[in-house]
Amino acid sequence: MRLLALLLRRLAWFVPTLLGLLAITFVISRVVPADPVALVAGETATPAQVEALRRQLGFDRPLPVQFVTYVARLARGDMGTSLYTMRPIADDLATRLPATLELTLVAMVVSVVVGIPLGVVAALWRNSVLDHAVRVVTVSGLAIASFWLGIMLQLLFAMRLGWTPLNGRLAGFPPRGVTGLFLIDALITWDWTAFGAALAHLALPAATLAFPALATLVRFTRAGVLDVMQSNFVLYERAMGMPHSVIVWKYILRSALTSTVTQIGLLFGILLAGAVVTETVFDWPGIGTYAVNSIIRSDYNGVMGFTVWAGAIFIVVNLLVDVAHTLVDPRERTT
Repeated sequence: MRLLALLLRRLAWFVPTLLGLLAITFVISRVVPADPVALVAGETATPAQVEALRRQLGFDRPLPVQFVTYVARLARGDMGTSLYTMRPIADDLATRLPATLELTLVAMVVSVVVGIPLGVVAALWRNSVLDHAVRVVTVSGLAIASFWLGIMLQLLFAMRLGWTPLNGRLAGFPPRGVTGLFLIDALITWDWTAFGAALAHLALPAATLAFPALATLVRFTRAGVLDVMQSNFVLYERAMGMPHSVIVWKYILRSALTSTVTQIGLLFGILLAGAVVTETVFDWPGIGTYAVNSIIRSDYNGVMGFTVWAGAIFIVVNLLVDVAHTLVDPRERTT
């Protein structure tokens, strides 16, 4: 019942949070000096044609009226039409979603699989050479800009060593479409050539996106393990003669993961934001690239569509993290 109450409380904030995000983005996008109507009309359009197009698109109305109209359309599932591609925003996002989703999921898996064990090992070997090396790496992961790291990885592994492709998602024909995720589709259709090519194209952008998230998980896991190791129940289990590996991986890690699980939800938002930069550097055909192109071309509808998608995903993921936090820490179920 407490878990259900938690879900209902979080869902109650879904609509107000999304409306606030939309309002802020809407106002910011409208105060930009660029005129999207003139860009759509073209350089040869007359002032009368520009004004006619402005009335047709509804940009001649007051900002509050435009915002209410947009929210009303959004409530009906209509995200509008892109001023650049002239296609429905929902179709543009659906076309690019698998690329961003695949990149983000791979980066998250790498961050969790590498970051949590590395944080545990660093805590167990506190103040050792390994611990100091891990701390240097984590500080670097938090300090280095993603675009710089991506460019350096391209220069080293793609241009100098030639181990990976420079950019893009896949060279040649993609595997037969099932889910839109090339790795999954290649596995389902047993297309090992496409699987290897997709994995090679994913290597550098996924590493670029995962590095800051991995550094954050290492730091939080290390701090959590060090804190739990001083607990009375750990001292009691050691006095009882329980194997060290059982104490660490079954008891210490579970208690230490509460803050780490919370960070995973926040990191998902960081990965979404970082995907915009990473996709631009690696010419990755995802939603991040779509958002950048929409901003450059003053495509208000495209920017708003990206905001709706990113905001909804972030809220849902944080809801799932709250649920996971409750399941990991039994104390949460009684509070």
